[in-house]
Amino acid sequence: MRTLIRSLKIAWIFAKYRLDTFFTQPLMPWYVQLMFRLMFWRYLIPARHSQAERLRLALEALGPVFIKFGQMLSTRRDLLPDDLAEELARLQDRVPPFEGARARQIIERELKQPVSEIFAVFEQEPMASASVAQVHAATLKNGRSVVVKVIRPGIGRVIRQDVALLYLLARLVQKLWVEGRRLRPVEVVAEYEQTIFDELDLRKEAANGSQLRRNFEGSGILYVPEIFWDHTRQQVLVMERIHGVPVADVAQLRAQGTDMKCLAERGVEIFFTQVFRDSFFHADMHPGNIFVSRDTPSDPQYIAVDFGIIGSLNAEDQNYLARNILAFFKRDYRQVAQLHIDSGWVPRDTNVHAFETAIRSVCEPIFEKPLKDISFGMVLLGLFQTARRFNMEVQPQLVLLQKTLLNIEGLGRQLYPDLDLWQTAKPFLENWMQERMGVKAVYRNVKEQAPEWLEKLPHLPQMVYDSLEQMKLHSATDAEFQRQLAREQQVERRRTRRSLLAGATLVAAALAASQPQLWQSLQQLPLLAGVAAGAGWILLWRA
Repeated sequence: MRTLIRSLKIAWIFAKYRLDTFFTQPLMPWYVQLMFRLMFWRYLIPARHSQAERLRLALEALGPVFIKFGQMLSTRRDLLPDDLAEELARLQDRVPPFEGARARQIIERELKQPVSEIFAVFEQEPMASASVAQVHAATLKNGRSVVVKVIRPGIGRVIRQDVALLYLLARLVQKLWVEGRRLRPVEVVAEYEQTIFDELDLRKEAANGSQLRRNFEGSGILYVPEIFWDHTRQQVLVMERIHGVPVADVAQLRAQGTDMKCLAERGVEIFFTQVFRDSFFHADMHPGNIFVSRDTPSDPQYIAVDFGIIGSLNAEDQNYLARNILAFFKRDYRQVAQLHIDSGWVPRDTNVHAFETAIRSVCEPIFEKPLKDISFGMVLLGLFQTARRFNMEVQPQLVLLQKTLLNIEGLGRQLYPDLDLWQTAKPFLENWMQERMGVKAVYRNVKEQAPEWLEKLPHLPQMVYDSLEQMKLHSATDAEFQRQLAREQQVERRRTRRSLLAGATLVAAALAASQPQLWQSLQQLPLLAGVAAGAGWILLWRA
């Protein structure tokens, strides 16, 4: 019954915001276009806004799960037109809080203790509320100020129900739309499903926060709050409470004398440090999750919260990405094209020259601007448009990276409009490549692997002996196999010759029976010739 009611609500919102216009495009099959053109609401409800705006409003009306899905789609510039992606990026997650008493019940059930025994103070009025969880302020018995994050009750059932409907819609799009197969909507929904269900387990977010805190322990540029594991469970997370200025509050930052240029550049430094040094980056760095410490405005320090979405890259992706970015800096479009092919991001049979020309046509006009005015985000968007012509598929492991980079760049330009992202990032990447490829990297690798080599050294003679024995065994086996093969081939040749001789004998007998003159001629042959012929026949048969 709940599924039926939910489906009816979706149908009503579909009609209210005239989403049928998405299915009457020329690329849709004619019967799909006809079906939607016959829907009666087309003639009763006018389409008052643009397609992109109507889609955003519809997703907001459908609730948290669809809002988060739209937010994720807004990062997939490889799949969506620019206007649609920009409109979806405006989605706001406005969710009313649930009762504080219900939050207390969840905390007590998860921690198996009364709230009064865990906290000296617990504020039932939430500080903030989102689609998946809400946050309460509290004070531990030892006097530490903390925040308590509690999963919204019943949200798991709602998510499963809505994700099932998203899968249904994705399969319809993939089947009915000409470009549906290229856009891979089912895979997009699967990726979203994994992300949103990960957010339901606050232990994963706590683990991410702990790792990020270790990575920046003692750092002056980023502070990560402490996680209190004794009070953290699947649906409850207790974390140190921080007091900072929201990074989007530029007026307050300026009022306290913050060095805005340094703050913007440090945001870029944090991003590239997380990506290339740690391969573990905060992938949800929108302004609501980033604060600035009030303590040292002239030496600004970021504070990060909400670690539900974390990205990582393997060593190969790090290498290709760094080399791609440096090639962009140097306008070496040939290398950019070749790196895309080598990494498998575009098919192996791609015409390198054509791909290089397409990349140059996108990037060269951008580089005509002053460096401080160049947007790496615009470069990415241009490449996404180019990629469609060369069947390039944006790698899943890079999607979060692209989204985060766009957020960082936008935030940096908001803090300091003259931010030169290229100039800030270039020295970092060059140093990273030098450390990775240079003598220091070789020494570091030898140093790291030396204990393992020393551990295996005493076993080396036995390993060599075993290898030689295996080679001898394989050699003997191969020789026996060759002899067996030769015997089988000899038997097969004998069978072939005997078959041919038997066939010839039958043919001769048939000729003798049908041609009496031929038989009389054969009888007149000399005895010696006949004996020789018979002996040859026998030898051939036994060969």
